[in-house]
Amino acid sequence: MKLLISPQNIKEATEAIAGGADIIDVKNPKEGPLGANFPWVIKEIKQLIPGNVELSCTLGEAPNLPGTMALAAYGAALLNIDYIKIGLSGIQTIQKATDLLENIIHAVKMGNSKTRVVIAGYGDYIRADSIEPQLVIQAAFATKADIVMLDTAIKDGKNLFAFQSHQQLEEFINNAHKHNLGVALAGSLQTQDLPTLKKLGADFVGLRGAACQNNNRDTGHITQERVKELAKIIKQN
Repeated sequence: MKLLISPQNIKEATEAIAGGADIIDVKNPKEGPLGANFPWVIKEIKQLIPGNVELSCTLGEAPNLPGTMALAAYGAALLNIDYIKIGLSGIQTIQKATDLLENIIHAVKMGNSKTRVVIAGYGDYIRADSIEPQLVIQAAFATKADIVMLDTAIKDGKNLFAFQSHQQLEEFINNAHKHNLGVALAGSLQTQDLPTLKKLGADFVGLRGAACQNNNRDTGHITQERVKELAKIIKQN
């Protein structure tokens, strides 16, 4: 299971790299759980990344504007990153999801054929006014995405397990793997959740709050000590 840490600036990225993160996932929490950061921030962080660490960025909570999102995706792909994440908040039907994703994925692959696309659904999909998790898998498979992710749309202290049972998450993971999709789990997850996530079979775990001082994704800052602790637990279990 790979450890994905989500810094918002150069300083946090440096701490995450020093702590042993497998993937640096650049985001902007001020614009939502998958808020997009600025291209110059991503480019500067890319220059820090050693060869054994991968780089990811978020495109935000995708509105149902295929042209706008495709153009954003193309620009992100030109930054020569390993992963691009798109959230489906507010996308209520499988048809809207596939129409949107077809254009986004086409744009990503046109910009960089090696960049992998991560489609993020939500454990709290009702609160996110979005399609339910199993439909996220259908949309990702139909549009030839690479990875599916479950996150939480609203960061109010409730984590992924408050909305999805162990059985539901296991079914999500197994179904995604049957469709040759990688699986990432996130959503206010904490240190004590890591052994369970690995046992369930997740390929990636995405964390920000757990890597920050005081476990606070908004007011805390990522520290290498917290990241080292998380990386150690993943390697041990």
